[in-house]
Amino acid sequence: MPRLLVIQPSDHDPVGRLGDWLTEAGAELDVVAPAREELPALDGYEGLVCLGGDMGALDDREHPWLGDVRLLLSKAVATKVPTLAVCLGAQLLAAATGGQVRRGKEGPEVGVLLVAKRDTAGRDPLFAELPLTPDVLQFHHDEIAMLPPGAELLASSPRYPNQAFRVGSVAYGVQFHIETTPEIVLNWAALAPGEAALARPGQFEPAYLAEAHVTMAEVWQPFAQRFVQLTAGQLEPALTSVRTLPLV
Repeated sequence: MPRLLVIQPSDHDPVGRLGDWLTEAGAELDVVAPAREELPALDGYEGLVCLGGDMGALDDREHPWLGDVRLLLSKAVATKVPTLAVCLGAQLLAAATGGQVRRGKEGPEVGVLLVAKRDTAGRDPLFAELPLTPDVLQFHHDEIAMLPPGAELLASSPRYPNQAFRVGSVAYGVQFHIETTPEIVLNWAALAPGEAALARPGQFEPAYLAEAHVTMAEVWQPFAQRFVQLTAGQLEPALTSVRTLPLV
Protein backbone atom coordinates (compact mmCIF):
# COMPACT_ATOMS: atom_id res chain seq x y z
CA MET A 1 0.00 0.00 0.00
CA PRO A 2 1.76 3.20 -1.15
CA ARG A 3 1.71 6.05 1.34
CA LEU A 4 1.05 9.49 -0.18
CA LEU A 5 1.64 12.90 1.35
CA VAL A 6 -1.19 15.29 0.41
CA ILE A 7 -0.50 19.01 0.79
CA GLN A 8 -3.72 21.03 1.18
CA PRO A 9 -2.93 24.77 0.94
CA SER A 10 -6.54 25.92 1.43
CA ASP A 11 -9.50 24.77 3.48
CA HIS A 12 -11.66 25.61 0.45
CA ASP A 13 -9.95 23.02 -1.77
CA PRO A 14 -9.92 19.65 0.02
CA VAL A 15 -8.75 16.45 -1.62
CA GLY A 16 -12.39 15.64 -2.39
CA ARG A 17 -13.15 12.74 -4.62
CA LEU A 18 -9.53 12.54 -5.77
CA GLY A 19 -8.83 11.28 -2.25
CA ASP A 20 -11.54 8.66 -2.64
CA TRP A 21 -10.10 7.53 -5.96
CA LEU A 22 -6.57 7.30 -4.55
CA THR A 23 -7.61 5.29 -1.51
CA GLU A 24 -9.86 3.02 -3.58
CA ALA A 25 -6.81 2.32 -5.75
CA GLY A 26 -4.89 1.20 -2.68
CA ALA A 27 -3.11 4.31 -1.41
CA GLU A 28 -2.88 5.57 2.17
CA LEU A 29 -3.15 9.36 2.50
CA ASP A 30 -1.58 11.74 5.02
CA VAL A 31 -3.18 15.18 4.55
CA VAL A 32 -1.20 18.19 5.81
CA ALA A 33 -2.32 21.86 5.86
CA PRO A 34 0.95 23.84 5.52
CA ALA A 35 -0.67 27.03 6.87
CA ARG A 36 -1.07 25.30 10.25
CA GLU A 37 1.31 22.34 10.22
CA GLU A 38 4.96 21.75 9.49
CA LEU A 39 5.57 19.86 6.30
CA PRO A 40 7.07 16.42 6.91
CA ALA A 41 10.09 15.07 5.05
CA LEU A 42 9.44 12.92 2.01
CA ASP A 43 11.12 9.93 3.64
CA GLY A 44 8.58 7.18 4.05
CA TYR A 45 6.28 8.42 1.29
CA GLU A 46 5.93 6.82 -2.11
CA GLY A 47 4.14 9.80 -3.64
CA LEU A 48 3.20 13.45 -3.23
CA VAL A 49 -0.02 15.32 -4.09
CA CYS A 50 -0.30 19.12 -3.89
CA LEU A 51 -3.76 20.67 -4.15
CA GLY A 52 -5.05 24.11 -5.09
CA GLY A 53 -5.83 27.31 -3.23
CA ASP A 54 -6.92 30.90 -3.69
CA MET A 55 -3.48 32.38 -3.07
CA GLY A 56 -0.81 32.95 -5.71
CA ALA A 57 2.17 30.63 -6.04
CA LEU A 58 4.56 33.48 -5.15
CA ASP A 59 2.48 35.19 -2.43
CA ASP A 60 5.15 34.49 0.19
CA ARG A 61 4.61 37.76 2.09
CA GLU A 62 1.06 36.79 3.03
CA HIS A 63 1.74 33.04 3.12
CA PRO A 64 5.38 32.44 4.11
CA TRP A 65 4.90 28.66 4.09
CA LEU A 66 4.63 28.69 0.28
CA GLY A 67 8.42 28.64 0.08
CA ASP A 68 8.48 25.40 2.07
CA VAL A 69 5.97 23.83 -0.32
CA ARG A 70 8.03 24.85 -3.36
CA LEU A 71 11.16 23.43 -1.73
CA LEU A 72 9.44 20.12 -1.04
CA LEU A 73 8.20 19.94 -4.62
CA SER A 74 11.70 20.57 -5.97
CA LYS A 75 13.05 17.81 -3.70
CA ALA A 76 10.36 15.45 -4.97
CA VAL A 77 11.46 16.10 -8.55
CA ALA A 78 15.14 15.72 -7.67
CA THR A 79 14.58 12.41 -5.86
CA LYS A 80 12.03 11.10 -8.40
CA VAL A 81 9.11 10.86 -5.99
CA PRO A 82 5.92 10.55 -8.08
CA THR A 83 4.07 13.85 -7.76
CA LEU A 84 0.64 15.09 -8.81
CA ALA A 85 0.18 18.86 -8.46
CA VAL A 86 -3.25 20.43 -9.08
CA CYS A 87 -3.97 24.08 -10.07
CA LEU A 88 -2.05 26.14 -7.48
CA GLY A 89 -0.02 22.98 -6.90
CA ALA A 90 0.93 22.93 -10.59
CA GLN A 91 1.94 26.58 -10.43
CA LEU A 92 4.06 25.88 -7.35
CA LEU A 93 5.67 22.90 -9.11
CA ALA A 94 6.47 25.05 -12.15
CA ALA A 95 7.91 27.87 -10.04
CA ALA A 96 9.93 25.41 -7.94
CA THR A 97 11.63 23.90 -10.98
CA GLY A 98 12.47 26.95 -13.08
CA GLY A 99 9.17 27.85 -14.74
CA GLN A 100 7.35 31.19 -14.62
CA VAL A 101 3.96 31.94 -13.06
CA ARG A 102 2.11 35.23 -13.45
CA ARG A 103 -1.37 36.76 -13.49
CA GLY A 104 -3.18 35.37 -16.51
CA LYS A 105 -3.17 37.88 -19.34
CA GLU A 106 -6.42 36.48 -20.75
CA GLY A 107 -8.33 36.83 -17.50
CA PRO A 108 -9.79 34.09 -15.28
CA GLU A 109 -10.56 30.68 -16.77
CA VAL A 110 -13.72 29.41 -15.08
CA GLY A 111 -16.15 26.54 -15.56
CA VAL A 112 -16.31 23.08 -17.09
CA LEU A 113 -14.13 23.29 -20.20
CA LEU A 114 -12.09 21.09 -22.51
CA VAL A 115 -8.35 20.65 -22.70
CA ALA A 116 -6.60 18.97 -25.62
CA LYS A 117 -3.87 16.36 -25.36
CA ARG A 118 -0.58 17.13 -27.08
CA ASP A 119 1.31 14.56 -29.16
CA THR A 120 3.76 13.96 -26.31
CA ALA A 121 0.87 12.70 -24.14
CA GLY A 122 0.65 9.60 -26.30
CA ARG A 123 3.96 8.40 -24.84
CA ASP A 124 3.11 9.22 -21.23
CA PRO A 125 2.03 6.48 -18.79
CA LEU A 126 -0.63 8.63 -17.11
CA PHE A 127 -1.94 10.61 -20.08
CA ALA A 128 -1.74 8.17 -23.00
CA GLU A 129 -5.13 6.57 -22.27
CA LEU A 130 -7.00 9.86 -21.82
CA PRO A 131 -9.42 10.94 -24.58
CA LEU A 132 -8.14 13.61 -26.94
CA THR A 133 -10.23 16.39 -25.36
CA PRO A 134 -11.18 15.53 -21.77
CA ASP A 135 -13.52 17.68 -19.69
CA VAL A 136 -11.95 19.48 -16.73
CA LEU A 137 -13.00 22.03 -14.13
CA GLN A 138 -11.23 25.39 -14.39
CA PHE A 139 -11.17 28.10 -11.71
CA HIS A 140 -7.95 30.11 -11.82
CA HIS A 141 -6.58 33.65 -12.22
CA ASP A 142 -2.87 32.92 -12.65
CA GLU A 143 -1.16 31.10 -15.47
CA ILE A 144 1.97 29.06 -15.96
CA ALA A 145 3.53 31.40 -18.49
CA MET A 146 6.65 29.31 -19.07
CA LEU A 147 7.24 25.65 -18.34
CA PRO A 148 10.33 24.54 -16.41
CA PRO A 149 13.38 23.70 -18.53
CA GLY A 150 13.05 20.22 -20.00
CA ALA A 151 9.39 19.84 -19.03
CA GLU A 152 7.06 18.10 -21.48
CA LEU A 153 3.74 19.73 -22.33
CA LEU A 154 0.94 17.17 -22.17
CA ALA A 155 -2.29 19.19 -22.59
CA SER A 156 -3.34 22.69 -23.66
CA SER A 157 -6.35 24.98 -23.98
CA PRO A 158 -6.91 27.88 -26.39
CA ARG A 159 -6.70 30.54 -23.68
CA TYR A 160 -3.85 29.12 -21.60
CA PRO A 161 -1.59 26.61 -23.39
CA ASN A 162 0.30 25.17 -20.40
CA GLN A 163 -2.53 23.08 -18.95
CA ALA A 164 -0.68 19.87 -18.08
CA PHE A 165 3.00 19.03 -18.00
CA ARG A 166 5.55 16.60 -16.64
CA VAL A 167 8.87 17.56 -15.05
CA GLY A 168 11.38 14.73 -15.17
CA SER A 169 9.91 11.24 -15.35
CA VAL A 170 7.32 11.21 -12.53
CA ALA A 171 6.26 14.75 -11.51
CA TYR A 172 3.00 16.02 -13.05
CA GLY A 173 1.26 19.38 -12.92
CA VAL A 174 -2.31 20.05 -14.07
CA GLN A 175 -3.58 23.63 -14.16
CA PHE A 176 -7.19 22.44 -13.96
CA HIS A 177 -9.07 20.67 -11.17
CA ILE A 178 -9.89 16.96 -11.03
CA GLU A 179 -10.53 16.70 -7.27
CA THR A 180 -13.75 18.71 -7.02
CA THR A 181 -17.29 17.78 -6.13
CA PRO A 182 -20.30 19.89 -7.15
CA GLU A 183 -20.48 21.17 -3.57
CA ILE A 184 -16.87 22.34 -3.64
CA VAL A 185 -17.39 24.20 -6.91
CA LEU A 186 -20.61 25.85 -5.70
CA ASN A 187 -18.73 27.05 -2.63
CA TRP A 188 -16.05 28.61 -4.86
CA ALA A 189 -18.74 30.32 -6.90
CA ALA A 190 -20.27 31.76 -3.73
CA LEU A 191 -16.88 32.97 -2.49
CA ALA A 192 -15.89 34.49 -5.86
CA PRO A 193 -19.12 35.62 -7.59
CA GLY A 194 -17.26 37.93 -9.96
CA GLU A 195 -15.20 35.07 -11.35
CA ALA A 196 -18.19 32.72 -11.42
CA ALA A 197 -20.07 35.26 -13.56
CA LEU A 198 -17.43 34.84 -16.28
CA ALA A 199 -18.42 31.21 -16.89
CA ARG A 200 -20.93 30.24 -19.55
CA PRO A 201 -24.57 30.53 -18.43
CA GLY A 202 -25.79 27.55 -16.45
CA GLN A 203 -22.33 26.32 -15.48
CA PHE A 204 -23.10 26.54 -11.77
CA GLU A 205 -26.54 24.99 -11.86
CA PRO A 206 -26.44 22.01 -9.44
CA ALA A 207 -27.89 19.56 -11.98
CA TYR A 208 -25.37 20.60 -14.63
CA LEU A 209 -22.45 20.30 -12.22
CA ALA A 210 -23.62 16.87 -11.05
CA GLU A 211 -23.77 15.58 -14.63
CA ALA A 212 -20.42 17.16 -15.53
CA HIS A 213 -18.73 15.53 -12.55
CA VAL A 214 -20.02 12.12 -13.61
CA THR A 215 -18.47 12.67 -17.05
CA MET A 216 -15.18 13.89 -15.58
CA ALA A 217 -14.97 10.91 -13.22
CA GLU A 218 -15.03 8.54 -16.18
CA VAL A 219 -11.71 10.03 -17.29
CA TRP A 220 -9.96 11.15 -14.14
CA GLN A 221 -10.68 8.25 -11.79
CA PRO A 222 -8.66 5.85 -14.00
CA PHE A 223 -6.00 8.57 -14.23
CA ALA A 224 -5.80 8.65 -10.41
CA GLN A 225 -5.57 4.86 -10.36
CA ARG A 226 -2.63 4.99 -12.77
CA PHE A 227 -0.93 7.52 -10.51
CA VAL A 228 -1.24 5.10 -7.58
CA GLN A 229 0.21 2.35 -9.76
CA LEU A 230 3.11 4.67 -10.56
CA THR A 231 3.77 5.29 -6.85
CA ALA A 232 3.60 1.55 -6.17
CA GLY A 233 6.14 0.72 -8.87
CA GLN A 234 3.50 -1.10 -10.92
CA LEU A 235 3.67 1.36 -13.82
CA GLU A 236 6.83 2.27 -15.68
CA PRO A 237 7.78 5.97 -15.49
CA ALA A 238 7.91 8.08 -18.61
CA LEU A 239 11.01 7.99 -20.73
CA THR A 240 12.65 11.39 -20.67
CA SER A 241 14.63 12.72 -23.58
CA VAL A 242 18.36 13.11 -22.95
CA ARG A 243 19.65 16.56 -23.84
CA THR A 244 23.36 17.07 -24.25
CA LEU A 245 25.37 20.21 -24.93
CA PRO A 246 27.03 20.39 -28.36
CA LEU A 247 30.71 19.62 -28.45
CA VAL A 248 32.97 22.55 -29.25
